[in-house]
Amino acid sequence: MSTIEITKDNFESTITDSSILLLDFWADWCGPCKQFAPVYEEASEQYSDVVFGKVDTEAQQELAGLFAISSIPTLVAFREGIVVFAQPGALAAPQLEQVITAVKELDMNEVREELAKQEAGVEAAEGSDDTVQSEATEVSPEPGTKQ
Repeated sequence: MSTIEITKDNFESTITDSSILLLDFWADWCGPCKQFAPVYEEASEQYSDVVFGKVDTEAQQELAGLFAISSIPTLVAFREGIVVFAQPGALAAPQLEQVITAVKELDMNEVREELAKQEAGVEAAEGSDDTVQSEATEVSPEPGTKQ
């Protein structure tokens, strides 16, 4: 399977319909993005059970903002609709394979339990303005959109 272009129009459905989704946030002017592109494309051909999406940060600034992308390329991995990996920088093929393997091997029950604990901790911090951030965050649709 080759890579697919992700836009704000197909973003939510792609996450919902994909067990494992990798997103490459990139821009045409970015040298490291161009270096990473063939590695990413080759992996998309090798792993047919993983959906590989590309987000052009220039054309999809709203999506880039949603993920607070400040450096490109940035790779974001979803498993069952949950962000389980996000890291800026171009990866070599062995590093990308390592990420894919790790995402596939995750125990999603443990991930959901950890998320629940973190969410409970946030709710327990009454009156606190501090935000707890985690490596795994559930993606929810934008306000006003239907699921």
